Amino acid sequence: MPEFEDKFKEMPLVLVETPYAGDVEKNIRFARACMRDSLERGEAPFAMHLLYTQAGILDDDIPEQRKLGIAAGLAWGRHADKTVVYTNLGVTPGMEIGIQTAERDGRQVEYRKLRSWSL
Repeated sequence: MPEFEDKFKEMPLVLVETPYAGDVEKNIRFARACMRDSLERGEAPFAMHLLYTQAGILDDDIPEQRKLGIAAGLAWGRHADKTVVYTNLGVTPGMEIGIQTAERDGRQVEYRKLRSWSL
């Protein structure tokens, strides 16, 4: 397993920013495609909005729970090597919070588009 262990030690930790609110089903499909893209680039991505909004965790439609999820994701992001913003569907106010936090914390922000994404 040393070869496997060496591989994951080199994987950069990436905080993934994509839209969530609005057309939630479409946005979840998009976020999953972005996660796959990040993994295929050799990164270890984390998308807070895919994890914390699952049933039984937090409800994005309840403002206090939404704030808690954003705060938890941004806390995790302090350990990320960079923030990657996927822009095919635009940049939402929630994504702007992540971008501004990354810039304030001195973390690299990279903008990407998926080539093969279709609505």
